[in-house]
Amino acid sequence: MPILELNDVHAYYGHIHALKGVSLSVEEGEIVTLIGANGAGKSTTLRTISGLLRPRLGSIRFQGQRIDGLPPHRVAALRIGHAPEGRRVFPRMTVRENLEMGAFLQSDPAALRQGLERVFTLFPRLQERERQAAGTLSGGEQQMLAIGRALMSQPRILLLDEPSMGLAPTLVELIFDIIVDINRQGTAILLVEQNAHMALSIAHRGYVIQTGQIILSDTAEGLQRNELVRRAYLGEESALAG
Repeated sequence: MPILELNDVHAYYGHIHALKGVSLSVEEGEIVTLIGANGAGKSTTLRTISGLLRPRLGSIRFQGQRIDGLPPHRVAALRIGHAPEGRRVFPRMTVRENLEMGAFLQSDPAALRQGLERVFTLFPRLQERERQAAGTLSGGEQQMLAIGRALMSQPRILLLDEPSMGLAPTLVELIFDIIVDINRQGTAILLVEQNAHMALSIAHRGYVIQTGQIILSDTAEGLQRNELVRRAYLGEESALAG
């Protein structure tokens, strides 16, 4: 049974039909990536999973339990972590306070300490800046903080929305190395990413979304070989050209 499964999900912003029958799944231990152009519905898919947007049709199941219609705090309590697009850190709060906000449902002090230790092991730079206001961090450090905050709930699955956005290439490589480490520690990951090269290099499987509909699904290797993906998302010329 998949840890996360969307079946024919339709979601709207007002009268705008944003998701048009999206179906996808993530198995235990997988990294699954969702790639597509701006406005294709990638972030909307994650927001719908997290309860920030309620689907009008279709179902979302987490570990076999339907979660569509649950408010965001109840979705988070099921150990679904979400690092949103644009980082969304609390700028006036310290790094540590931001991380503690990620564990607001955690009542066990020992579990809170373990969460902090895990995050600081993955992101030593955050420990160095533990008492620093989050708003004074660099873009890369804020991205580390957003992922670390999502990890504080000890999620079974982590939803990552554009973790490479606005980062220098060396930092992008570091962030993706850490994503692989998180996955190796047993956390399934659903990764939304415009950098299709990087996303497909670490994912097990992937989906391509276009105007709110899944148009392709395959292994990461299969998508890397796909002519449409190579031309539209990997920036390669057609193998048939010239």
